[in-house]
Amino acid sequence: MKLYSYWRSTTSLRVRAVLNVKGFDYDIVPVNLLRSEHRSGSFARMNPSRGVPVLELSDGTHLAQSHAIIEYLDNIRPGPPILSADPLERAREMAAVFSVAMDVHPVNNLRVLNYLRDPLGQPPEKVATFVRHWLFEGLMAFQTMVRDDTPFAFGERLGLADICLVSQMVNARRWEVDLDPFSRLVEIDALCRANPAIDAAMPENQPDAPLAIRPAKKGIA
Repeated sequence: MKLYSYWRSTTSLRVRAVLNVKGFDYDIVPVNLLRSEHRSGSFARMNPSRGVPVLELSDGTHLAQSHAIIEYLDNIRPGPPILSADPLERAREMAAVFSVAMDVHPVNNLRVLNYLRDPLGQPPEKVATFVRHWLFEGLMAFQTMVRDDTPFAFGERLGLADICLVSQMVNARRWEVDLDPFSRLVEIDALCRANPAIDAAMPENQPDAPLAIRPAKKGIA
């Protein structure tokens, strides 16, 4: 498998995390969004929406949209599960997942922010205020959805809602959102990031991440 990914893309992070948690063998193919590599004709043929991530299968098939990819991965390798088998609990988890994927992420997507900047001509401080507002509103809603009696968002195990939360916490810190009201989410986020599979999916650990933010490699004793 090949994953076409951008190091700071939160949707790519979700897929990287699921691939890692389920133990898939895959290669990262970096796509630089700032250089508009996703707008090339060859990439558009893989994904007409011209966004990352895109998963390329061994037979050359291309899958786009993070949650469609995740559903495919979960179907071909059910273990470990990332959603509850109980229909009611699963619906609650998916409501939290979609609150990130459908309510929060679309309004802090790079192409939306670029449109605010040009052609709408909004200055950087207005764009930042816009992003912080919707991140704050989204995290507040998410926090009311999750359980407060379990280590993870919806139980004793890592799930898709946790993975989606981690991706938005990356954005929240990037945009300097005040996290003091979100102690429960900070707690879940820290627990998730302690998992090596999640840590390996983080932006700073990607091959296309700027060298300045990559963790220093430990010397060999």
